[in-house]
Amino acid sequence: MVDGGPAFTRICEAVEAARHSVWVTVAFLEKEFRMPGERGSLFDVLDRAAERGIDVRVIFWSEPDIASQIADEQHFLACEEHTDFLHERGSKIRARWDRVAKYCQHQKSWTVDAGQAGEVAFVGGINLDIGSVSGPGHPRDAKIPFGKPVHDLYCEIAGPAATDVVHNFVQRWNEASEREGPYGIYPDVDTAADLGFPEKVSPNVGSTTVQITRSVLPGLYRNSHPTPGGRAYEIAEGEYSIKEQYMAAIAAAKRTIYFENQLLFCPSTIAALGEALGRGVQVVVLVPRVPMSEVTAARQHPRAALLFESLTALDQSDDFTFAGLAANREPGVYEDIYVHAKFAAIDDCWATIGSTNTMFRSFKGDTELNASFWDAELVRALRVQLLNEHFGEDTSALDDRAAFARYREVALENRERRTAGNPTQGQIVAMDPDKWARPE
Repeated sequence: MVDGGPAFTRICEAVEAARHSVWVTVAFLEKEFRMPGERGSLFDVLDRAAERGIDVRVIFWSEPDIASQIADEQHFLACEEHTDFLHERGSKIRARWDRVAKYCQHQKSWTVDAGQAGEVAFVGGINLDIGSVSGPGHPRDAKIPFGKPVHDLYCEIAGPAATDVVHNFVQRWNEASEREGPYGIYPDVDTAADLGFPEKVSPNVGSTTVQITRSVLPGLYRNSHPTPGGRAYEIAEGEYSIKEQYMAAIAAAKRTIYFENQLLFCPSTIAALGEALGRGVQVVVLVPRVPMSEVTAARQHPRAALLFESLTALDQSDDFTFAGLAANREPGVYEDIYVHAKFAAIDDCWATIGSTNTMFRSFKGDTELNASFWDAELVRALRVQLLNEHFGEDTSALDDRAAFARYREVALENRERRTAGNPTQGQIVAMDPDKWARPE
């Protein structure tokens, strides 16, 4: 599901059709956020489900010092104000709060009817904020402040992999860090009791191979519990399967690597992309034209100099394209589209979608969740959909190398057109990595 409008519409439809349970992990949440289709706030959607007798549970990230970590972000903190908010509205949802010191509980997952027929899960990185409820093509929307619509992705999963998403939720719910604190459980310990782990996997529903991967710090969750099928899983040791899979996928690439990510800020990932370019692999990276302020600040720090130099060195290859998104709203007027996606595709046959930024913090600090899939038909279709949105051409008749060669051509042409104040084709604009994240 490309962009928040379609993604949240589908998620709400699944919640509205739920017969047994709706379990959600939440990272960021703006007070003004509203679901599409006049459905109201997150709490409106969840309370309506709970009023029908559905078991609605939410794990909220709690970080008292969020301002020192990530500027200008909001979340639903474990505090008197927010638990009072739930009591005052008479909410029947059940909630726990979870913290990871110095890092972020960054997972954004939904599971519907866990353990029942029709179990489904949603995994992605779309935040619950106003800018993220953006429609395909990112049309101008007066509801979005400061003209910053967001480009992002989610995926819907059924079958055994959905059960893995449930397993992840149960581990976090049962050992949520604030559960013994004064504001760490709502409404009370008995009502929001521990959950049992899945005892069986959902049956296969298709032919796509899917794997759920995570980033989890050692010691964050102590519980060891066998997954369905009897395989022991020692989460106490931590998990870094997202980074392991990213690095293995880049190393295996033979033709093309396509990244859409909020951040490219990991030295080992940049080095691996350089090695791929050396093998003749085409590499395309889509990031925000104007990154978050923390990246701009890092550009000024001597310790980050080598990382930015390594990124700039990739641009020496004609097989490397570095781009952002900007909508040409009227003659000479361009509006940035913020790339918040966490997506990678390799050789038109493997892809991953989730909450993980390509940076050290996401790989080995923040708690993350991705879904990766091996399915050439599906990955190719998603590539066609994304490129059609970004520059308005149907690349279904092209293989991946020809499609990304065209991507590069349009992005470079658009850079020249934008410099001259002329209309652009679609929204991709090539950038110089050496100038990226420098203060204007």
